Amino acid sequence: MEGPHATVGAFGCNPSETSPEMPRPRQRVCLESGLKLDLNKLRRRGLVRPGAEQWAVIRWTETSTGEEIATATITSNMEGKCEGWLRIQLGSLDQTILLVPKPRHFGGYQWYFVCPVMNRCASVLWMPPGANRFCCRQTWGRQVAYSSQFADPDTRAHIGLAKIKQQLIGDLDPDEWDLPPKPKWMRWSTYNRYLERYDAYEAMLDYGIAELMAKFLAE
Repeated sequence: MEGPHATVGAFGCNPSETSPEMPRPRQRVCLESGLKLDLNKLRRRGLVRPGAEQWAVIRWTETSTGEEIATATITSNMEGKCEGWLRIQLGSLDQTILLVPKPRHFGGYQWYFVCPVMNRCASVLWMPPGANRFCCRQTWGRQVAYSSQFADPDTRAHIGLAKIKQQLIGDLDPDEWDLPPKPKWMRWSTYNRYLERYDAYEAMLDYGIAELMAKFLAE
């Protein structure tokens, strides 16, 4: 669950079943400055397992430094064929989230969170700074924005490249790879989409460098 996150103390967790609202900020807060629960990532790491009840510890770290930001315990039950649940305990936060399996087009089932506010299926839930529980992105509306929305085009390109590298790097040495190879578990079609996005971000940076060079030569 790595990523650039705020410290646990910034959340002031006080879970409420009736008011998931954050204190009204003067401006939107960065969504990635909060904590993120990614059900697919939890499953790939073996922290939750369909057909089983399980207990695990999850940690959030700062991407650039590897510093641990927050730690939580999760208990999950995915033994049922119609629904399950995941309980997360983080400081004073004690939240239980409904899980449901949905059939895939090519067979099998995909598990999802059920957002406690919007009552919609989601693979990812967020707890932004100032929030008191995990909900889907749509719950927070215009109170939040992604980090890329605060950045200029070049910075957005660098952020995009870093995110792609983070998704692919696995156990490889990050200093040895700009664009890591395809992880064994990833489909080629998915990896090729990452390649296209990576090339697009690099093109944005190349264009920015060329534009600056042209301005410099014109002076």
